[in-house]
Amino acid sequence: MSQNPKARAFTVGTSLSLATVAGIYFGSGMLEHFDPALFWYAVASVLAAYAVGYRFTLWASRPPSRMYFKRGMQMIFGGGPKYKSNNAPSAAGEIAKSAATNFAAQNFIRERSYFRWIMHLCLSGGCTLAFAVTFPLVFGWLHFTTAPDNAEIYNVVAFGVTVRTFSIHSIEATLAFNALNISAVFVLIGLFMAGYRRLTDAGERATQTFYEDILPLILIAAVTVTGIALTISYKFFDGLYHGSMVWVHLLSVVALIFYIPFGKLFHMFQRTCALCVTAYKKKGAKEEQATCLVTGEEFASQRHVDDLKIVLDELGLNYRFTTEDGKEVHYQDISPQGRRRLIALNQGKLLKR
Repeated sequence: MSQNPKARAFTVGTSLSLATVAGIYFGSGMLEHFDPALFWYAVASVLAAYAVGYRFTLWASRPPSRMYFKRGMQMIFGGGPKYKSNNAPSAAGEIAKSAATNFAAQNFIRERSYFRWIMHLCLSGGCTLAFAVTFPLVFGWLHFTTAPDNAEIYNVVAFGVTVRTFSIHSIEATLAFNALNISAVFVLIGLFMAGYRRLTDAGERATQTFYEDILPLILIAAVTVTGIALTISYKFFDGLYHGSMVWVHLLSVVALIFYIPFGKLFHMFQRTCALCVTAYKKKGAKEEQATCLVTGEEFASQRHVDDLKIVLDELGLNYRFTTEDGKEVHYQDISPQGRRRLIALNQGKLLKR
């Protein structure tokens, strides 16, 4: 790549933060519907947008990640190397299917453990619902107004357009006004399950670290508990300590937002690469296959082997060697079974057997 990765990451991060600022400004009707009380949440979001764009660009610029994204885009929009194909599936369709089954439903976790699956669904589903409600409100994209002739009728206004009308006494109103509390319940269930697993699973205790495994749970718990405390304060205690709790909640939210680009929670963005990997594997399975130089058997798609050679070259790893008959070959043209056979044969030669 001719451009410096850090310079490219800076450009992407800056562009994403500026896009967020523009989205807030224009989406809130030139700040007409922007709530000044939510100013610091918006500032944290803008800075986090820069950090996410910067780190994601650096990560996606690494040869393996870049190759998967590149091939994924080529399979959707065309281009790239051509291989003998036998009704290869649509890459766009495979990516959409993978997004539904693995990204949203997280079936890949269900195959490992139903306990972990339910735990992740509660955490991811609850957090996603909270983000879906919080960010539009913070950015001023969504707000509520009352009908001119009836204060008990609410209008839902998105980007300046009324998209829904409901009575404050309806079930819809109860669900809408308690969406964050509902999401908090799901998150708390997931947190209790995650905490139990990390306390009782010997394998988890042996490998977990505070920064990667414990801290994100603490931050999510802090946001959830302080958010529920705000509701309890104004609904049951006439706003007791509500002013102080607002700042505690703000600090916990900002801490979580800033942790996302630099901690374990960043994997929610890295999962996008897995969507390309799924399409890559499905398409490769229907194309020309590579044949092992030692066993003579097919062991992987030719596309995968060729791309792996390119990535290794970009990493400065030379796996080429010359055989006894003077032929230059690449180690990636030999299957794992063939490599084990070569080790056994060479050991036999050294032992003169």
